[in-house]
Amino acid sequence: MPEARKTRVKRPLDGILVLDKPLGLSSNAALQRVKYLLQASKAGHTGSLDPLATGVLPLCFGEATKFAQGLLDSDKSYRVGLRLGQSSTTLDAEGDLGPEQMVPMLDELARERLLEAFRGEQLQVPPMHSALKREGRPLYELARQGIEVERDARPVTIYRLQCLVAERRDWILDVDCSKGTYIRSLVHDIGQALGCGAYVTSLRRLAAGPFREMHTLDAIEACVARGEPDACLQPVDSALAGWTRLELCEQQAYNIRLGKIVDVGKSHQPGQVALYINKVFLGVGEISELGELRSRRLMNTSLPG
Repeated sequence: MPEARKTRVKRPLDGILVLDKPLGLSSNAALQRVKYLLQASKAGHTGSLDPLATGVLPLCFGEATKFAQGLLDSDKSYRVGLRLGQSSTTLDAEGDLGPEQMVPMLDELARERLLEAFRGEQLQVPPMHSALKREGRPLYELARQGIEVERDARPVTIYRLQCLVAERRDWILDVDCSKGTYIRSLVHDIGQALGCGAYVTSLRRLAAGPFREMHTLDAIEACVARGEPDACLQPVDSALAGWTRLELCEQQAYNIRLGKIVDVGKSHQPGQVALYINKVFLGVGEISELGELRSRRLMNTSLPG
């Protein structure tokens, strides 16, 4: 008889691992690979990267999944390669390319004027090849059927747009932007402004929120092989770097865990805060203008002591 297949034991795991997503792998496939390596019971990623893209992909495990929304809402940084003179059906190198167009000659001053028009607050139309949904269906499913629907322009902010390399047809740009910005749409719009078309040839996410340092799949596998599977993990509250911290006493922490309102006084700035007791992370709360603290998302762990 064939040998019975062993069940792989999953374990509870809390923390964040910042993956350097490899080229050609979907974000979900990358997540499942790391989840398998770490034998984690619960995991989620914080915003998809296209298979064409590489770089920073924060993966949340266990209790960290409660705080993933903050990373979804965070600013991002990218390095993008683009080619001028053609358009693509998917706005990147994976789509069907249109006929070649004449690329205008631009000196440094003209190029800077062009890029300046795309800096700051603006309205951007999302691409059809995206995970945004229309009546419950992802837009990319409609696009694959040759269906194009009208998309509402959405407000985005380009904080920094810098040209690192500018050859006649091929440019490399660094972009710092707000959540919801589609780099493929930005590149497409640059091509439209030049009248010659443009599409993404490479894309690497350099940062997402507070995260820049990342680990390759090979590095994670090496940690697992030497018996240190959690060596690449960061604590759950690393996602809240830069947040206001509020240290609670034992009674305040006890009441917050019961869902009660805690009076912390009007000296505290209203807004969301990271909550701690004895420097142990409890979760996220929100202070009202009256100095009343309410819990928003709490860790499901025992109080210290």
